[in-house]
Amino acid sequence: MSGGYGVYVRKRSSTWLDGLSAFRFRLALRAGAVAVLGVVIAAGLLRGGHLDYEGSKWLMLPGKVASLIGMAAEDISITGLEHHEPEALLAAIGVQPGGSLMGFDAGHARRILEGLDWIERAKVQRLFPNQLAVEVKERQPFAIWQRGESYYVIDRNGAAMSGLAAAKLVQLPLVTGEGANTAVADLVNQLSAYPSIMLQMKAAARVGKRRWTLYLDSGITVQLPERDWQDALRMADELNSTQQLLSRGIRSVDLRLAGRVIVEVAELDPAEIEAGGMKTAVGTE
Repeated sequence: MSGGYGVYVRKRSSTWLDGLSAFRFRLALRAGAVAVLGVVIAAGLLRGGHLDYEGSKWLMLPGKVASLIGMAAEDISITGLEHHEPEALLAAIGVQPGGSLMGFDAGHARRILEGLDWIERAKVQRLFPNQLAVEVKERQPFAIWQRGESYYVIDRNGAAMSGLAAAKLVQLPLVTGEGANTAVADLVNQLSAYPSIMLQMKAAARVGKRRWTLYLDSGITVQLPERDWQDALRMADELNSTQQLLSRGIRSVDLRLAGRVIVEVAELDPAEIEAGGMKTAVGTE
């Protein structure tokens, strides 16, 4: 062009460097896809338990990988356990010493623990990168409840705690019968005011979900009424203090009739049999 300036745009021609860059990009893309696929497969195998068999070389692989990047459970603190082992708690939340903490959800772990019938409340803290702090309050064993041929350790509210063996807590009160688990706390509260009866009680049976029959170490049974049974207990304690009501030689004490105590003696000499038979009634009106 005469008398002016020309503007020229020159396209960059493809070279072998461009081809190499494209090749590298495709290679990296494929390698990434293979890696993702491998992770997905490995995660599926681990989650499905296919690598967890005894003696598996892959069993501790997640923990070893996590340890390399500082995400293994290397510092675990557990407080509040009285009747259970730490292993039972860790198994419930899926954690083992040296295992992986990657993806661990402290809130979810707390909900799992509080769902166990032997834990009243729990607190779980994940302290990055490799610390785990667990604090629990266990439900306290209060009594042993016999239902049929099964025995359950129960707390004060009557909730059964499956993690405790009743045979190891024989010092607890034994109660039996439907509804005994939820009524025993009131019974023990009342009996605590009468040590002479409480210390002798071996077991208590809930009868018809309405009343109690007490079984003492001496073999004596004490039948309480459905209503005003607290007053009946007080009367039995007074008679025991003044007349040794619960002494040996007595088979049973029936307090079901208001104002009366019916006593069945275990053995009588011939003179006593002629005088009054096998049962005597004491009026307290």
